[in-house]
Amino acid sequence: MELVEADESDLDALVERWYDLATAMERYSALNEIAYADAGSVPDDGFRAHLDDPDVTDYLVVVDGETIGFVTLETGDRPSRERGRYLDVVNLEIDPEHRNEGYGTAVVDRVTEMAREADRDYVTVSCEWGNDGARRFYRDAGFEPKQVTYARSLE
Repeated sequence: MELVEADESDLDALVERWYDLATAMERYSALNEIAYADAGSVPDDGFRAHLDDPDVTDYLVVVDGETIGFVTLETGDRPSRERGRYLDVVNLEIDPEHRNEGYGTAVVDRVTEMAREADRDYVTVSCEWGNDGARRFYRDAGFEPKQVTYARSLE
């Protein structure tokens, strides 16, 4: 398994996989409702902006030349903290037919290596509170709960 930095030619693959990830999150909260009927109607401008953002990078998860997922990473700093340099896993998606084969764990392991190489202090990730599978996955990968984010609809 390798992480290959995405470029402009990969925008459609990123959007399609993001759409699958985003629609899977809809069941956890009404605040997750997607505004697009299908992946083809999602503009690629969000991922296109990542190409010019030095703090955000999208990677394709590639196994034996086949793309099986993607991960979006964002670096950040909290200068008021002794250990404030972090790498955030913004998105992590493995295609359904390749789940439970160890690729998600391999991605997390590689991201951890990348964080160390970049002199980061820690890696963060968030998931929906009701997504027991994701919470179990990250806990099993060595992540510890640090804070809880609450949301309040304004409707």
